[in-house]
Amino acid sequence: MADIHQILKNVWGYVSFRPLQEEIIQAVLQKKDTLALMPTGGGKSICYQVPALAMDGLCLVISPLIALMKDQVETLRKKNITAFAIHSGMTRKEVINSLRVAAGSNCKFLYVSPERLETALFKEYLPALRINLVAVDEAHCISQWGYDFRPAYLRIAALREELPNTPVLALTASATEEVQADICEKLIFRHTVIFRQSFERPNLSYSVFQVDTKINKLLDILNNVPGSSIVYCKSRKRTREICELLQLQNISAEYYHAGLTQEERNKKQEDWIENRIRVIVCTNAFGMGIDKPDVRTVVHADVPDCLESYYQEAGRAGRDGKKSYAVLLYDRHDLTELDSLADIRYPAKEDIKLVYQAIANYLQIPAGAGEGNYFDFDLNDFIKTFRLNSYTVIYALKALEQEGWLAFNEQVFLPAVIHFTCSKSYLHEFEKTHPDLEPVIKTLLRAYEGIFDFPAIISERTIAKLIGKTMEDTSRQLQQLQHFGIIDYEQQKDSPQLFFLRNRATINDLTINIQAYRLRKDKFRQRVAQMIAYIHEEHQCRSRLIARYFGDNKLADCGICDNCLRKKNVTLSKEEFEQIRQLILQALETTPSTAKDLLAKLKTVGKDKAWKVLDHLQAENMLVINRKGQISRH
Repeated sequence: MADIHQILKNVWGYVSFRPLQEEIIQAVLQKKDTLALMPTGGGKSICYQVPALAMDGLCLVISPLIALMKDQVETLRKKNITAFAIHSGMTRKEVINSLRVAAGSNCKFLYVSPERLETALFKEYLPALRINLVAVDEAHCISQWGYDFRPAYLRIAALREELPNTPVLALTASATEEVQADICEKLIFRHTVIFRQSFERPNLSYSVFQVDTKINKLLDILNNVPGSSIVYCKSRKRTREICELLQLQNISAEYYHAGLTQEERNKKQEDWIENRIRVIVCTNAFGMGIDKPDVRTVVHADVPDCLESYYQEAGRAGRDGKKSYAVLLYDRHDLTELDSLADIRYPAKEDIKLVYQAIANYLQIPAGAGEGNYFDFDLNDFIKTFRLNSYTVIYALKALEQEGWLAFNEQVFLPAVIHFTCSKSYLHEFEKTHPDLEPVIKTLLRAYEGIFDFPAIISERTIAKLIGKTMEDTSRQLQQLQHFGIIDYEQQKDSPQLFFLRNRATINDLTINIQAYRLRKDKFRQRVAQMIAYIHEEHQCRSRLIARYFGDNKLADCGICDNCLRKKNVTLSKEEFEQIRQLILQALETTPSTAKDLLAKLKTVGKDKAWKVLDHLQAENMLVINRKGQISRH
């Protein structure tokens, strides 16, 4: 077995591991099932890539993020490491080719989206892949009690039967203790080891502001803190509005959301990473897998629905270790919206069935058909056609996905594929009679080796440049060649796709597990309540609040969040301190108490002063605060 330190140095150029990386790698090499909780930017990929390179065989990486898979494969290949990806949107021929090469080569990494795991094709090639490790990225997706449940992840457990001696490494940036236990259970962990990196970010200052005008506060932040910034918004419309307002103030900004074309998204993302633009105003579609270390501010112009999302998004600031700011802006309307969110996110069963029937009518899919097929799905046109509420449609789609009926993907990118279907002699004669199409034929044959024998992924843009025509003209010529029977041509798609996981059911046969659905709704309400509590908290250290939410009770006060800074400004005489100390200890003498109840008992004491003494007593181990926020004497 190769030396892991040598691999780290030779492949990545690092002389030492980050905290916990080496311990996680050693557990994997000892074939222990391992759960690793590592904050965003904590170096998760190293934890499976290093041990995979140290062992014989191939590492199977399961990830729901197609863009991230592609980036990882490209990065590994640049390091001369063989890697492939299999995901939704690929044709059967492409999947077969990737599996065949992975099984018959020195392939070290195969990235697979979870919905591909149970296909007959994957199972057929599985024995030939010589898998040494199964790495499950975004592992919280396996838990229906988590904030991003994806039912396809439940299929991973079936792999354990096929690979009984292969260790599993589950990786996530944010999972509560309940979700951590659920991950281990659903992945059938045996020799379980759990590693949790500290949630401490000593350079990141969290703060919350209630404001009347968010744009004014945002401008104030950007004018006072130089450097790169992310501004998160709840809707596509908001990203554009805020971006335009920033541009009017001569702040270099662009907006980003899933409704843009693949090309637009790539261009804006690259311009921001390369500091050609300063501020990216985006929905939560932005950020996954982006490693930009010098982000100085992450501002939430709208309130996220849970601390998991907030922690991940805010954590994109200050990865270089320099002072950075995570700022959350809210108004009263935001809190009212949060309170009513559960009923919007979890529509009634009747509404879900109504949307499903409308989809079948819109796509003209008869009952008993559709399984395994992609359909172009213009969400806005669908909503207008059937006069439906947009939120009801979006969350009914989510419910149908979680029940295993269909999957909606706004960021699918299916490249164009071409295969010559005529003989070479016929093609030669065709070129003589159609000289206007000869340049595009010659370009295809020269630019894509083997295109006459096998289907090839092509770039319509590249072809257009080579023949000196527009994209539209090039696509038209390719369609003509298909019409004449010269080629099979599957056009590029970057429009949203609806994928039917099962054949279309009649409304009476459409089953929904209502009990599980209601439980998920209740868990969602609890997460929203925790987010609201975070907003309202004016005394406890924000870093500690977040860490405790994820089960890390060891964090000390950060000293730099808004609440810590407020407490620093409170002065107490020795007499006052001692008086308050005695009152607190007496109040907790018999039973624990929540902070709210305790402060209510200390009616004559100012809250800021009470909190200053409480923090001192906790630092001296005279008091403890549990995960539920109850304070008791040590």
